[in-house]
Amino acid sequence: MELTKKIDLIKFSKITLLILLGSLLLTISAKVKIPFYPVPMTMQTFVVLFMGIAFGWKIGVATISLYLFEGVIGLPVFAGTPEKGLGLSYIVGPTFGYLVGFLIATFLAGYLNFETNILKILIKLILCVSIIYILGMLWLGMLIGWDKPIFEFGAKPFLLAELFKLLILTLIAKKIILFKKFI
Repeated sequence: MELTKKIDLIKFSKITLLILLGSLLLTISAKVKIPFYPVPMTMQTFVVLFMGIAFGWKIGVATISLYLFEGVIGLPVFAGTPEKGLGLSYIVGPTFGYLVGFLIATFLAGYLNFETNILKILIKLILCVSIIYILGMLWLGMLIGWDKPIFEFGAKPFLLAELFKLLILTLIAKKIILFKKFI
């Protein structure tokens, strides 16, 4: 009985550390901008999908939830904070749909089987990242009006960068899965 409690405590500690480090990694990925044409790219979507694949859906969603909670309470974890606001006023702005999409994309990336061939992995990753952009553009359209060019504002500038990130993830997905076995 004592050994079981010790093992449970070690596993709980390991998972808690992963969630905290994952949130920190997501914060860093939001702050570091990589020069890319036509707009600078952050590595947030890469990290979101990476965490889903590496951590599994439960720990991945818990990590994204912590990240969103940190943002809601006013910590400057999001891209553009604190310059563009903090807390709830920032989160319900133009990026809200994308942030909600992070949760669903992480769930899908953690739930789907990535131990298949490269083409199937790429298609699954495209599905996951599409959720982020669909929800982001839906929220953006409701916020700024459907008469605006929502696709041009909310997705088109990022597509080339997303393709680049998805190709990298596709190539390393099978290696990332190995990390899940240590959790």
